[in-house]
Amino acid sequence: MPSKLGFAYTLLRQVCRPDREYPAGQVNSLYFDSPDLDQYTKSSSGELRKNKVRIRWYDKVEDYQGTVPVFVELKSRHGFASSKRRERLLVPAENLDENRPVAGIIDRTKLAGILAGFGHFPDKPLRPVILISYWRYRFNEMATGVRVSFDHSIRSTTVARELGYGERELQLPGGVIEVKGPSIELPLTLRRMRLLDIDWSRFSKYSHCIEAHLSQPGTMSRLWPSGRTIET
Repeated sequence: MPSKLGFAYTLLRQVCRPDREYPAGQVNSLYFDSPDLDQYTKSSSGELRKNKVRIRWYDKVEDYQGTVPVFVELKSRHGFASSKRRERLLVPAENLDENRPVAGIIDRTKLAGILAGFGHFPDKPLRPVILISYWRYRFNEMATGVRVSFDHSIRSTTVARELGYGERELQLPGGVIEVKGPSIELPLTLRRMRLLDIDWSRFSKYSHCIEAHLSQPGTMSRLWPSGRTIET
């Protein structure tokens, strides 16, 4: 619940150190998918072989002058193995205007070339579908050094205008704790987070934001339960 956000942050500060380089900041991700939402379908159905394509940038556009660094990213999962490839580009700040994501930020040919360089050749054409932004706190767990992030104020904005029920923007309640480490076992210190009565499981922001927009307004638990570890 949103009321647990402060408690969660307090617990994390007791067992984690803020990241030295990037302790906090806004994260923005424009996700791409096929017209029939093929990647969303694979993600929501739990398929073990799937890919996600997104363009990510950090902080607010007005924090930059002239150009903004963005990252074209490919996240892949094959069975229990996952990987992420990314390429940094500089784009004009106006390309990130809230009314421009429908254009995809960069040229489609450029995007296809970068994905080809990653060895990824989508079976279907890709288009920008949804923009997801949130505030992220970054930590390192003191005993193991495992990276931990705490995301809240998660907002999703549809770019594919026909998606959902005409609500272009949704604000998701609560927060998400993500643990990135070599093992599926939580460090002992982080097990204290169970005081929050949270559910530790794989979780996809993209999948659940799409699901929220596709669910009829007023549906119970439409905006998903908060407080999960995630697979982004």
